[in-house]
Amino acid sequence: MKLRDTGKKSLLIYQSNNGILTAVITIYYIGDWIIHLLQLIIVFYVHMLLIADLLIYIPAVVLYCFCLKEMSTKKKVANALCILLYPGLILIDYGHFQYNSVSLGFALWGVLGVSCHWDLLGSLAFCLAINYKQMELYHSLPFFCFLLGKCLKKGLKGKGFVLFIKLACTVVASFVLCWLPFVTEKEQTLQVLRRLFPVDRGLFEDKVANIWCSLSVFLKIKNILPHHMQIKISFCFTFLSLLPACIKLILQPSPKGFRYTLVTCALSFFLFSFQVHEKSILLVSLPVCLVLSEIPFMSTWFLLVSTFSMLPLLLKDDLLMPTIVTVMAFFIACATSFSIFEKTSEEHLQLKSFSISVRKYLPCFTFLPRVIQCLFLMSVITMVLLTLMTVTLDPPQKFPDLFSVLVCFVSCLKFLFFLVYFNIIIMWDSKSRRNQKKTD
Repeated sequence: MKLRDTGKKSLLIYQSNNGILTAVITIYYIGDWIIHLLQLIIVFYVHMLLIADLLIYIPAVVLYCFCLKEMSTKKKVANALCILLYPGLILIDYGHFQYNSVSLGFALWGVLGVSCHWDLLGSLAFCLAINYKQMELYHSLPFFCFLLGKCLKKGLKGKGFVLFIKLACTVVASFVLCWLPFVTEKEQTLQVLRRLFPVDRGLFEDKVANIWCSLSVFLKIKNILPHHMQIKISFCFTFLSLLPACIKLILQPSPKGFRYTLVTCALSFFLFSFQVHEKSILLVSLPVCLVLSEIPFMSTWFLLVSTFSMLPLLLKDDLLMPTIVTVMAFFIACATSFSIFEKTSEEHLQLKSFSISVRKYLPCFTFLPRVIQCLFLMSVITMVLLTLMTVTLDPPQKFPDLFSVLVCFVSCLKFLFFLVYFNIIIMWDSKSRRNQKKTD
């Protein structure tokens, strides 16, 4: 947030509705008290963010980490520290001035609730997250599928049916309470809905690292296809990409499957859905933070890429130096806490069962960890070079958005790779468990 041209003459032009009377008020100097007032507003805003974090997000992160089993207290503290140091959320909330940590905190309380068998409290917390920020719908299908799977597992003719009714009542009651102030008039309700789902704003916004923005470099989808067709195509791609993981979660509900399905569903929405903003990658980053202790190498890599994908937005807010500092702090914390470079084997990447399945048809398939290490190295080099080019070089006049587009395109390719990777973990998870039982 900047105060430009302080002390210079400004013009405020007021024109009446009928267009006849025009009053021009000339202000020659902006007084120090106005600057001081603006500074106080910024300080107040930052303090409100910090209070929201202390009340909602940080307790949820700490409690989640200390609920993890088979980890020492030292590792739990290190895990919580790494999650809280995630640069993407810090930069967007405290640099771009948004309250994303509130909705993400409520969502995390929801994850804790349903994972620890406090299903009603978890449902309530997630309903609060959705009603605070509608983009939490990215996480809605995993919550629905996990809870539905629990009901089916208990039997819909017994305890499962009772749980289903309790969950339905909790969701309906929480939505009624949240929406009560807005349903007094039909026009007011429609206005709120239009604000929540701005389909008129287009397929994507700004330079976002999803499939539609990347394809628009070669194929102007916005100009070729009518608006309603864009909505239908994005819906189909989103639905098909998240369907396998959701079906698996309904049939085999488990906390681990729930966490990974949160990742794949949110990433599918980000890559393929309609009207996506670059900040929406934070909705994918939260569930990736939740599996940081399970696959530290891949999770750290993804979280670095997610921050890099927002580089054009961060540079607009003059956040280059904070970005460098927070990224380095996060990377050092993860590298020292989890020894990420030592955890690139098939077991640590949770790809052993997948590799065994492939080796039945291709016996020489033993090079996957080395390939992933090389891809990581290439990814880091690419991100560093693109950052340096964006900061130091002027783009060609013909292509003023060249570097921003390159950042989005490269990030999109990496996100597609991660989507495949996390889906492989989900699909081969049950086989991995069976193999462990046999070895035990």
